[in-house]
Amino acid sequence: MNAGDLGRLLSRALENRAPLLEKLRAEGTDCYRLFHGIAEGLTGLTVDRYGPLLLAQTFRDPLSPSDTAALEEALRALLPGGLHFAYNHRGKRASEPFDEWHRPAPAALAEFTCSEGGIKYLVRARHRGIDPWLFLDLRPGRRLLRAAAEGRAVLNLFAYTCGAGVCAAAGGASEVWNVDFAGSSLEVGRRNAVLNGIPDEKFRTVQEDCLTVVRQLAGLDVKGRLGKKRRYERVEPRRFGLVFLDPPAWAKGPLAAVDIVRDYPALFKPALLALEPGGRVIATNHAPGVSWEDWEAALRRCADKAGRPLKTVQRADPDGDFPSFDGNPPLKIAVCGL
Repeated sequence: MNAGDLGRLLSRALENRAPLLEKLRAEGTDCYRLFHGIAEGLTGLTVDRYGPLLLAQTFRDPLSPSDTAALEEALRALLPGGLHFAYNHRGKRASEPFDEWHRPAPAALAEFTCSEGGIKYLVRARHRGIDPWLFLDLRPGRRLLRAAAEGRAVLNLFAYTCGAGVCAAAGGASEVWNVDFAGSSLEVGRRNAVLNGIPDEKFRTVQEDCLTVVRQLAGLDVKGRLGKKRRYERVEPRRFGLVFLDPPAWAKGPLAAVDIVRDYPALFKPALLALEPGGRVIATNHAPGVSWEDWEAALRRCADKAGRPLKTVQRADPDGDFPSFDGNPPLKIAVCGL
């Protein structure tokens, strides 16, 4: 990695973001993507800022220790002092194990606090999983959720660390259900709620398979995957004013598995049926191979078949810190209104 070329790429990325970063700072946000390599000249590398933490990540080949040092040096030359640097590799391991190349720095194991729209979130570079505790590209979805949450009951599916749920509660939701199968992630979510002064009675976490929960809420049967039976938390059918549906590309649980490329309606239908009249589903699709047009058409067909036709479908793209080289970002956000 040429240090001079790297510095120029990072500098250009910061210049392109200047208007957006000014806007984000004004709204109380100090977490954003500084460098999106696939669209900014270095495929496989990203650099994110989470408050005082700079997190570099690779997705194909890991950086060598010398390249990592060059990246940190280039970032420190461009950014104000006092920031902590950490590096994670999320692709396949190289022939020499990545963890032997890069011993975790103290900053990688420490917890920090970042802010988005004045809401505080915990972040840690190295933890039990591989994903950051807050997905920065989902900022527009959280912004829309917060604006619509006042006085509504909110169902947050695939909640992870409850970023969307905390955002909804801060926006005035009457109550928030956060559903995810990972107890460790929900624990971070509960700590995020405490960090923002959200009362327990307003903020519920449900450690369970999301499809199992949403089908019960929708009044649908729950069937085991491959005929297997398993005990699961029972909930009564009910409806919400807002449903936030943010599944991973492959949503696999103990009772069901859903491929969002081929079977998104299996998730979308019960989400619609758990929605009260006049409510909205804020849905996401992260699959790069699915176009917006095809996905919107599938959502509308699903809604028609479910007897709950959509009156509106609003598209929201990621902010400018996630540039797309072809104008079709992998993350698609749809606000679907009944």
